Amino acid sequence: MTADVAAPTTAGASAPLARRFAVVEIVLVLAVGLGRSAVYAVVSLAAAATAAGGLSSQHAVMNASRAPGRPWLDLTYQLLAIAFSLAPIGLAAYLLVRSGDSLRQRWYGGGRVLEGRDLLRGALLAAGVGSVGIAFYLLTHALGVDATVVASALPDVWWAVPVLVLSALGNALVEEYVVLGFVLVRLRQLGLREPVAIGVAAVLRGSYHLYQGLGGFLGNLAMGVLFGWLYRRWGRLTPLVVTHTLLDVGAFVGYAALAGHVGWLPT
Repeated sequence: MTADVAAPTTAGASAPLARRFAVVEIVLVLAVGLGRSAVYAVVSLAAAATAAGGLSSQHAVMNASRAPGRPWLDLTYQLLAIAFSLAPIGLAAYLLVRSGDSLRQRWYGGGRVLEGRDLLRGALLAAGVGSVGIAFYLLTHALGVDATVVASALPDVWWAVPVLVLSALGNALVEEYVVLGFVLVRLRQLGLREPVAIGVAAVLRGSYHLYQGLGGFLGNLAMGVLFGWLYRRWGRLTPLVVTHTLLDVGAFVGYAALAGHVGWLPT
């Protein structure tokens, strides 16, 4: 047996993983999702910063129509995009199980997928993070280091709010299961010290939000450090998925409801 081949393990145990295989796995999982988004975000930031009027005059549009004027086709595209965006989670789960990890132990601390305390923790965390996040975005936008984030540009159709909620849930699942449940796990297995691994994962989280501007990067970097620490403390992804879902629902649906009706929200 060569040094690069993992020895047999008992059920649920984590098998030794060759360093180069772990790095390749991280790259591949990111390449089909968040890593690709990070690269595009960097290019988008450069384009916005060098455009006429500068960064603060640009708009970062999220949840836009995919077939203007054709609502049923638009809905189909929206649902397909959300469904296919979840594929990296399946790849991450497969690679973890393939290497001998127990998903129940890694992702849920050996407990159930959803427990009552997850909802309470998630709601309380969302209230705190959301309040700070709104204030931080308004400040950075006023300073000219953030683009104007258009959290929803969907047409006025009956399915707009359900799709925004599904989009929020999809974002939360992909980001938390991939960044925390896979990348952070693999970074630990590569031998990185806990603070370093959490920091690297947080930089990744901030990088694919760079399309929003410097404020978007820094805000998500801080959230990434907090989420990484809480995942280490709680050993569960579910409360963080709940938090992220509530934050995005508030941003997406809240923007759709308030844009153009309140003076303090940039549009």
